[in-house]
Amino acid sequence: MSHNAELFERAQRVIPGGVNSPVRAFRSVGGTPRFITRAAGAHVWDADGRRYTDYVGSWGPAILGHADAEVVEAVQRAAADGLSFGAPTEREIEMAELLVDMLPSLEMVRLVSSGTEATMSAIRLARGFTGRDAIVKFEGCYHGHADSLLVKAGSGLLTFGNPSSGGVPADFARHTLVLDFNNLAALEECFATRGDTLACVIIEPVAGNMNLVRPAQAYMERLRALCTEHGVVLIFDEVMTGFRVGPTGAQGLYGITPDLTTLGKIIGGGMPVGAFGGRRDIMRQVAPLGTVYQAGTLSGSPVAVAAGLTTLRRLRAPGFYASLAARTTALTEGLAAAAARRGVAFSAQAVGAMFGLYFSATPPQGFAEVMGADRERFNRFFHLMLEAGHYFAPSAFEAGFVSAAHTEADITATIAAAEAAFAQL
Repeated sequence: MSHNAELFERAQRVIPGGVNSPVRAFRSVGGTPRFITRAAGAHVWDADGRRYTDYVGSWGPAILGHADAEVVEAVQRAAADGLSFGAPTEREIEMAELLVDMLPSLEMVRLVSSGTEATMSAIRLARGFTGRDAIVKFEGCYHGHADSLLVKAGSGLLTFGNPSSGGVPADFARHTLVLDFNNLAALEECFATRGDTLACVIIEPVAGNMNLVRPAQAYMERLRALCTEHGVVLIFDEVMTGFRVGPTGAQGLYGITPDLTTLGKIIGGGMPVGAFGGRRDIMRQVAPLGTVYQAGTLSGSPVAVAAGLTTLRRLRAPGFYASLAARTTALTEGLAAAAARRGVAFSAQAVGAMFGLYFSATPPQGFAEVMGADRERFNRFFHLMLEAGHYFAPSAFEAGFVSAAHTEADITATIAAAEAAFAQL
C-alpha cells in the first residue's frame, strides 16, 4: 500500500471523509488523494515522494509559486514578533491602504480570515444598508459555505432557491433567488418583478467554481445598470479572481465598478486572509461605526498580513501580469492543439492566470453547458496526467491556475504529457 493510501485510511478514522475540505477527497474523479508533504515553485511532492507540476496552486493563492523565499522570510520575521495579538497593528493599516490603492472601487475595507467570512459579511452588510432581505446569486457560482449561499435553483425561472446542503433551513434559502449565469432574459425578468425587494446581487465576475466561465460584457454592464436603478448592492466575489486575472481583478478587466468586493486567496499569499470593502457610505454601516456586526479574533493576523503584503507588492512589478497571462494562454492553446491532433472533443480558455479545461467542443457559457461536458473523459484524463506527474484540480468543475514560477519547460512538458493522454482517451 502506498503511503498516500495509508494516510487516507488513517485520516478517514478521525476526519469526515478523510479530508478537511470536500474536493480534496477525490470523490469526483475517484482514486486516492495525494497527501502533499512539501512544495516549491511550480511543484509539489506527495507522501510517496513523487513530484508533480502543480496547476492547483492552493486553489489560487500561489501566484508567485510555492514557498517563495521573500514571502517565507516575511512570515518568519512576523512570527518571531508574535503570532496573534487580538489588537490593532500597523501592518493591518498598510494592508488596507494597499488594497484601497490597488482596487479603485474600494474606499474602505475590513480584514477577515477567509473568503467565506468575507462574502457572508458583505451580504449581511448589504441587507443592513438597504433594509431588504432577498438576495440573488447565480447557479454554479460558489461563495463559501454560509447558509444563505448553499442554495440551488428552484423549479421555475424566478422561484426562490432550495437548500443544497443538509442543515440549511428552508426559511434561510427562501430569501435567495438563483439565476442562470449569462442569461440576460432571466436577469431582466428578475429585476422587473422583484428588483425593489433585493438587498444585493452577488456574482463571481469570472466564474471559477463551475470550471472557468467568462461573463458576457453586455450582461455585466446590464447587471450594473439594473442594480443602480433599483438601489441593489452589487457584490463582486473576487476571492478567486482578485489580483489573479489582472492587477485590478475582474472589475478592472471588464470595466465594471461593484458596490462591494470580497477578496481572499492571493491577498494572504498562502496564509488565511479575506477582506470585504467598497463604497464608504456602505462600509460605514459596519460596527463599531454602524449597526451591522462583524468581528473576528484572528482578523488581520500579523503573520498572514505579512505574507499578503509581500505578495501584493511583488505583483506591481512592470510586466508581471502580461508575462503570466502569456504563459497561461500558451498552456491552454497548447492543450487544445494537442487534443485536436488526437481527434478529442476538447476546448480550453484562459482569463489572466486562470484557466478552464472542458471535454466539449466549445467553452461553456453557463451552468447547463458545464454539466453537459464529458465528465467521465475528464476523470480519465485527470488520472493519466497525475500518473505523468501533472496535478490538475480533482474535479471537472474547478478552474486551474498558473504561477510566475511555471517555466516554459513546465508548460511544454505538460502539453506533451497531455497529448499522450489524449491518445489514450
